[in-house]
Amino acid sequence: MVTQQYLFTLLCAAFISTKCLAQQPSIFLADPTILADKGKYYLYGTGSPDGFPFYESVDLKRWKAATHLAFNRGDGYGTQGFWAPQVFWYKGTYYMAYTANEQLAIAKSDSPAGPFKQDSVYTLSGTGKQIDPFIFFDDDGKIYLYHVKLQHGNRIFVAEMKPDLSDVIPGTEKECISGTEPWENTAKTDWPVTEGPTVFKRKGIYYLVYAANDFRNKDYAVGYATATSPRGPWKKYAQSPIISRRNIRQNGTGHGDILLDNSGNLYYVLHTHHSADKVAPRATGIIKLKFRDVNGGPAVLVVDTASFQWLKAE
Repeated sequence: MVTQQYLFTLLCAAFISTKCLAQQPSIFLADPTILADKGKYYLYGTGSPDGFPFYESVDLKRWKAATHLAFNRGDGYGTQGFWAPQVFWYKGTYYMAYTANEQLAIAKSDSPAGPFKQDSVYTLSGTGKQIDPFIFFDDDGKIYLYHVKLQHGNRIFVAEMKPDLSDVIPGTEKECISGTEPWENTAKTDWPVTEGPTVFKRKGIYYLVYAANDFRNKDYAVGYATATSPRGPWKKYAQSPIISRRNIRQNGTGHGDILLDNSGNLYYVLHTHHSADKVAPRATGIIKLKFRDVNGGPAVLVVDTASFQWLKAE
C-alpha cells in the first residue's frame, strides 16, 4: 500500500531534485561582460580557441546562444588566448577591447552581435605581456585604459587613450594596484595576482573592482579600491573581498564586470569554478550590488549574496 507519508517523501525528493537541477549552471564563459543595448543584453566572455562566443537576452534570465562568434580568429590580432573581452558603444560604433597572445587589441563592428574586426591588425602599445583591458570614459571627456601587466605578478595599470581609441598616449601609463593583502595571495606565491579591472564613477569617487589570486585557486575572489582621480592613488577597501567562496559558496569567484540594467539595478557578472573540485569550464553567474553611504568616506559597495544566480541558456 502506498501511504501518504511515502507519497510525501517522493514529492519532497522530486522537489529537491528539481531545485538542484534549476540551480546548476548552463553557461560556461569565463571573464564575462554584459552590454546593455537598445532593450537587449549581450553576454560575452572567454570560451573558445577561435574567438569570442556570446549570448543574447531581453531579461537577464533567459539567454540564447548565438550561432556565430562575435569575434573570429583571423579578423584581427591574435592566434590564441582569446580572453576577457569588453564591448562598448562609442561615437556610433561598437568596439571590443580584448586579449590575444597576451597582448591587447581593439576591434570594431556596426552591431553588438559582430562580427568585430580590425581594419589593420596591430596591438596597443605597452611593454611586456598585457591582458584584461577595460576602457573607461570619464565625464571630462578623457578615456582611460585599465589593464594588467605581467611583471613580478599580475599588476593593474592605467594609461590614457587617444580620443579615437587608436592607441594609448605615450608616457601616461601608471601602476594602480598589485597583490599586497593577505586575501589577495592566499597561496603565498612569489607571483601575486590582481586582475580583471572594472572601473566606474559615483558621486566623484572612482571605484576599481578587481579579482585577486590565481584563477585556479579556490580563493579567487573580488575586492575593490577607491580614488578621487582615475589615475589614483587607490585605497583598497579594508573589508575586501566582497565576493568570495565564503559568502557565495562557490569556488573561484571572480573576474567579471559591472552592469547597470535597464531598470537601474546594479549587478556584477562573474565566473566561478565548474565545481567544488574542477576549475574548467568556468561557469557564469550574476549577483546584485548596492551602495551604503557612510559618514566621512566613500559609499561602501555592498553585495546581496542571496541574489547570486547562474545565467541560464535556453
